[in-house]
Amino acid sequence: MTHYRSNLRDLEFNLFEVLGIQEHLDAFSDLDLDTARDILREVERFAREEWARSFALADRTPLELTDGEIHLPDEVKGALALLRETGWDRLGIPEELGGMVVPPTIFWATQEFLLGANPAITFYASGPLFARVLWEEGTPAQRDLARTMVERGWAATMVLTEPDAGSDVGAGTTKATHVDGDVYHLEGVKRFITGGEHDGAENIIHLVLARPEGARPGTKGLSLFIVPKFLVNPDGTLGERNGIVATNLEKKMGINGSATCELTLGMDRPAVGYLVGGVHDGIRQMFRVIEHARMMIGAKSMATLSTGYLNALEYAKERIQGPDLTRAADKTSPRVPIIAHPDVRRMLMIQKAWAEGLRALVAYTAWVQDQVHLHPDDDTWRRRNDLLLPLVKGYSSEKGYELLSLSLQTLGGSGYLKDYPLEQYIRDAKIDSIYEGTTGIQGLDLFFRKIARDQGQAVAALAAEIAEFVKAGGADDPVSAERELLGRMLDDAQAHVGAMVGHLVASQTEPAEIYLTGLHATPLLFSLAEVVVAWLLLRHAEVAAPKVADDPFYAGKVESARFFVRSVAPQVAARRRAAESEDGRIMELAVEAF
Repeated sequence: MTHYRSNLRDLEFNLFEVLGIQEHLDAFSDLDLDTARDILREVERFAREEWARSFALADRTPLELTDGEIHLPDEVKGALALLRETGWDRLGIPEELGGMVVPPTIFWATQEFLLGANPAITFYASGPLFARVLWEEGTPAQRDLARTMVERGWAATMVLTEPDAGSDVGAGTTKATHVDGDVYHLEGVKRFITGGEHDGAENIIHLVLARPEGARPGTKGLSLFIVPKFLVNPDGTLGERNGIVATNLEKKMGINGSATCELTLGMDRPAVGYLVGGVHDGIRQMFRVIEHARMMIGAKSMATLSTGYLNALEYAKERIQGPDLTRAADKTSPRVPIIAHPDVRRMLMIQKAWAEGLRALVAYTAWVQDQVHLHPDDDTWRRRNDLLLPLVKGYSSEKGYELLSLSLQTLGGSGYLKDYPLEQYIRDAKIDSIYEGTTGIQGLDLFFRKIARDQGQAVAALAAEIAEFVKAGGADDPVSAERELLGRMLDDAQAHVGAMVGHLVASQTEPAEIYLTGLHATPLLFSLAEVVVAWLLLRHAEVAAPKVADDPFYAGKVESARFFVRSVAPQVAARRRAAESEDGRIMELAVEAF
């Protein structure tokens, strides 16, 4: 019995009933509505029936590093081979690479299924997406390599983090020594590399950030290099082993099926690397991969919370325990399913509202990415996508992990057992708020890069759209009270931004004022995310309200919106007050006082 519970109905509601993506599908290859629905249903079936099968096995089969090699369980390798056979790993890849062009909305919808069903092994299947970056950024020879990667099903990794640098990527010391043309020899140690070594593919193409000799310090001095596990001959066949070797396999809290490695370059033999595109533009090039990874982690968090909630809901409907609260005094009262108990319903409604809210956030961000493709000359959509990505990654990862505790709690003692998937969901989800930039880094990125550096253009445009929505409710509006609350939330979030901008300006003459901004960057991320999610869920309620008598699904959509808005509005207001009253004393406290 598969652990995975998908929510295809809600996903299709987002894409087709709210976002209306069927209106622009034909701008992406030969897609139409029926084809798009078929893709979603087939990937959902594959994820549920095939991809999810090794979920527990991959977690409970310890990986081992022996003589620089890691062997995956046969079941995992079989799943990867089946994914390549179906071609679902090629969605979103240019046709010239053997892929199927689909809009980001369809791509990220299919990723929800794969990431929810088996996140650990989904990471092994990212090779075609890396190939797309090489196809678009590389030299002619590197474009040929990209084609080979897709044809042969090669894996790929992003190699940034170093033991001493951590999240400070610009402090990296991995050295690149020029040999000839685009060829370099790399020396250094990288850490926390997802899929850094395994035998799930015949080759792994590592994309490595390194600093050429003489390059300036910081991120601007980094270049991006292709470093294959096995060197590739001109005809695409494999050559000798390259000098990039796994020297440690991290022992982790969760996501155990994913091999997370320390990689050493140039230890016993040269690590041959090829400068991507023949240009020293590494941080921009790598950020194409990083931004995709951040969206993926947000989608993973959302997908895990969703299946956690649906597992809890299924249990709550079946588990008989205790009398109805209205008849608790009567000891002869019949026992009822626990979904009849108020506190269980409270926990389920929190999970439902946030799972649907996070899906709405991911789907809307993907829709914005559709617009980037459809309107390449309109910078509005690129700016909005940049603004939303920290919310997708940061808020989804924090709330997904937090609320999975309620999924487990719904099952009581059974949830703590490995008989059910909830304990693994929690262990596998914790990493989401840490890698691809911790939540604190997402908060700083949101304020300093996506708001301050942008001079508030993107956030102001989004706020104006939400403000118009707030004004649009009519006399028969079923969520008029919540629409009014959204308006207050928007005011509070904008005031929160204003307080932080004030501290930023003051720091020009009083440097310590910048601390006051830093203290409230992550709370701002939460508040902006909750404003956006509240807006999106109320849009859902507008669409659903006329249909509530026809289908309980639509009644549930209206109640999710009402519950979410009423839950988060006081928190957004409280964060505003905290930002406005911040005195920075915590930064003056002696270290010894902690």
